[in-house]
Amino acid sequence: MRVDPAAIAVSVVELAREGRFGEIEKLFGAQLRAVVSAQMLQVAWVAEVGKRGSASGVGQPVSEAAGAGLVRVSVPVVCEQGELTLIVLVDDIGELQGLQLAPANTAPWSPPPYAEVERFSEQEVTVDADSFAVSGTLSLPRDREPLAGVVLLGGGGPFDRDGTSGPNKPLKDLAWGLATRGVAVLRFDKVTHTHSQVMNAPGFTMTSEYVPHAAAAVRLLQRRPEVDPDRVFVLGHSMGGKVAPRVAAAEGSVAGLVIMAGDTQPMHHSAVRVARYLASSSPAYLDQDAVDMIVRQAAMVDSPDLSSSTPTASLPLGLSASYWLDLRDYDPVATAAALDRPMFILQGGRDYQVTVADDLSGWRAGLAHRSDVTIRVYDADDHLFFPGEGLSTPADYETAQHVDPVVVGDIAEWLTRTGPGRIAN
Repeated sequence: MRVDPAAIAVSVVELAREGRFGEIEKLFGAQLRAVVSAQMLQVAWVAEVGKRGSASGVGQPVSEAAGAGLVRVSVPVVCEQGELTLIVLVDDIGELQGLQLAPANTAPWSPPPYAEVERFSEQEVTVDADSFAVSGTLSLPRDREPLAGVVLLGGGGPFDRDGTSGPNKPLKDLAWGLATRGVAVLRFDKVTHTHSQVMNAPGFTMTSEYVPHAAAAVRLLQRRPEVDPDRVFVLGHSMGGKVAPRVAAAEGSVAGLVIMAGDTQPMHHSAVRVARYLASSSPAYLDQDAVDMIVRQAAMVDSPDLSSSTPTASLPLGLSASYWLDLRDYDPVATAAALDRPMFILQGGRDYQVTVADDLSGWRAGLAHRSDVTIRVYDADDHLFFPGEGLSTPADYETAQHVDPVVVGDIAEWLTRTGPGRIAN
């Protein structure tokens, strides 16, 4: 019988609207069932719909090939106060191999006012590592050769090269802003975006998600004749910032690091902290039952009983046991302290996901002795370095915004004056 991925995706939305999450779970392939439970799906659905009012309709599904015999289907879900998108991966026998709820990208992205497109050009590139090729974009300034270069690493999750979240593209903001200011920038789709099946591969870790492609991107940028090979940096945001020291440790030619909202608190502990913050500040987004579930899952990460065979559904954030074992053994501050490389560490003062008190304090304590480390806090900025006022909430990210121009300017200045024979701070 012929499989209709679009019809399957629409049926998932209808089942969710009716609260029949157990029936959705029956559609999961074995790998997805090991990662996501009906309860986890219900928590995510209630959280997303809670921000927008009840789901009132379903839009036209859009299907596209996703490789490995999978079809990616995006279904717009119309709510009383906005839209969201259900994205599923359907295999050739009609089972679900991936499922994601994302903000609807209803507003087109517009360039930030600090980007001057006539000052740089862009071209497509391929970053190939571990037999998984991903696509990227190289932004090249039209003058000031040889150029400083930087590779961008996005945060946790299957993000594209732009860091697309709803109407916002913070990595594209950075790339265009830095290229305007004379820095060559390479950004690329994460392997989990292009090859979503790798998340369920045995032994998959944060290291395998980031390091091979980041190192390959550094080498690609160094081979460009417009770029000074001794001045290629890595800039990581959120989890990308956390893993950046490991990238530099693996690829010794990295000239230095820019770490934006890089977390140092154990990630399962920060998941509990963030859950409690959302339950108190945005109860429509997360209820106490969801918080209790995350607390239980985090305790499993701390347990000496955690092993590679621990079910993913028993662990936080839909990440596998191998992923958590790698995270649990990784100390980003100690790894950074062991590097003989300059660093620029940036933190938003309004960030509730990675905070001054819980995470920046770790960088400060571990790198206080380093004269080549610059640390700055941008009091008005949230996790994406969007400036604003008051408590930051997930709803803020659904409004079209741009990365703080002061942040872009500070990074550009640091990159262009840091490197061999230059001052680092």
